[in-house]
Amino acid sequence: MKILSISPFHDSSIVVLNNGNIEYFSKEERITRVKRDNHPFKSLDYVVKNIKDIDLILICSPTPDDSFHIYLENYLKKYFTCDILRFCEHHHLAHASLAFYNSGFEKSLTFVIDRNGAKINGLRESETVFISSYPNNFKPIYKSYWVENIGENYDVENDKTLKKIKKQFIDCECVAESTCNITKVYETATSLIGEHALENGKTMGLSSYGKDKNFKDLFVDNIPISNYFIHGDGDFKPVLLKEHLNKNLKNSRELKKDDYSFYADYSYQVQKQTQEVVLDLVKKHVDKTNIKNVCITGGYGLNVVTNSYLVKNLPNVNFYFEPIADDTGNSLGSAMYVFRDKTKNCNISPIKNTFFNGIKHNINVKGINCSIDDIADYLTKGKIVAVYNEMAEAGPRALGNRSILFDPRNKDAKNIVNKVKNREWYRPFACSILEEHFKEYFETLKLTKAEFMTMAFDVKSDKIPGVVHVDNSCRVQTVNKDIPHFYNLLNKFYEKTGVPVLLNTSFNLAGEALVDSPEDAINTYENSDIDIIWFPEKETMLYKKGEKC
Repeated sequence: MKILSISPFHDSSIVVLNNGNIEYFSKEERITRVKRDNHPFKSLDYVVKNIKDIDLILICSPTPDDSFHIYLENYLKKYFTCDILRFCEHHHLAHASLAFYNSGFEKSLTFVIDRNGAKINGLRESETVFISSYPNNFKPIYKSYWVENIGENYDVENDKTLKKIKKQFIDCECVAESTCNITKVYETATSLIGEHALENGKTMGLSSYGKDKNFKDLFVDNIPISNYFIHGDGDFKPVLLKEHLNKNLKNSRELKKDDYSFYADYSYQVQKQTQEVVLDLVKKHVDKTNIKNVCITGGYGLNVVTNSYLVKNLPNVNFYFEPIADDTGNSLGSAMYVFRDKTKNCNISPIKNTFFNGIKHNINVKGINCSIDDIADYLTKGKIVAVYNEMAEAGPRALGNRSILFDPRNKDAKNIVNKVKNREWYRPFACSILEEHFKEYFETLKLTKAEFMTMAFDVKSDKIPGVVHVDNSCRVQTVNKDIPHFYNLLNKFYEKTGVPVLLNTSFNLAGEALVDSPEDAINTYENSDIDIIWFPEKETMLYKKGEKC
């Protein structure tokens, strides 16, 4: 069975799933270079030209726009004769299925913590808790909604839509709030520092510089609309209590080190309060069901600080944090669910590495021959090395195929690389480490590996100051022999320095999508202060100074 699944929303993507295996996956912004591109026609063009015999097409946008969906369906009918199914009311189910099927758990609680789920007559999904099991059993036991376009006297509990939902999910606790959900509260802080509401990693980085000031509860309910400050960001209008807004909105790149405390304190409080709410949500349902396997997904699932907080506070729970927790993965999650539904396939296939984006491009670069030893040597000399290896990682984290690398022993590494990427001064960098040295350098919370950069860990060693955040943490990728070129490079660097760690950040500049093609890579390289592009499979590199290996 061959399924084409399309997610035409922000972070749009498509997948072709062939008998349960990924034949093709593409995130549209990687092709168009338009951040958060929501119309995946370039990706579709590849499928139309190269992939035949599609049995079923899914469209899985959480905000069905009839005019656009009709246009998209008419477009697809030009090339395909199979049925087209709208999966629009199952946004959280798509999130949940991707996480559960990737987890390797036979049964789990799956928590979807999301800003915008499916929209039903003014109610939007925000959090859903499923009991998940094979082949396609996703039983909701908790659903939370937030309300659009509320008035001052809006009565949530007597909303007709909510009453219908409660009748539909008889054994499920269904609640609605007239103001904020977990992710929406977080995105308010992101808007406050002048960033797009989806750039929540910036707020998370800034929060570590904040102090625990006396902000009132940010999770407010049924407060007259006149008490709110509304800041528009496209179609998103986060709610912010006026008393919390005592400074003008400014772009986060303009936050000076001597004038950032309010924003940092607010971000700190948002991080603190949201992670406490998430912990309470998880603990409540683990205790209620006695299910110890837990999957976390949805946009908030990318919060590595909260993920670590959960593991620290619930040591008897087995956690899986979906690496592609944002809407990028929903095309695949939908396809996975439908495939299991139609075939009743019960094979458990835990994720081994994040799947790959797009196609393998031909690399026709006239570079300089070099070895892994040469690249390691350049890193020890303070060179900034970008890696372009075969196909790009599908998720938001660079894991060694589209990475920028630097020496973590340099205490000024953050400032140096942030300047190259034109990122904000307060944003930390992740690191990659040989898996066998994980416990030597980090407080691992009894974990043996952390392959996908979904958690932050406290640093034990003073040898890697360049990747240590102000709160003594670092987001970590453990690397084993499954990624041979990266594992071998880390080993060589270790042989030369005694340090099995490299600073690792995504191969792109601020505000740009991750590079996909060789042309993207070279263009980014030529328009930045990156010293070297390394092409491992070609054993070659580009070096601006023209020095030979």
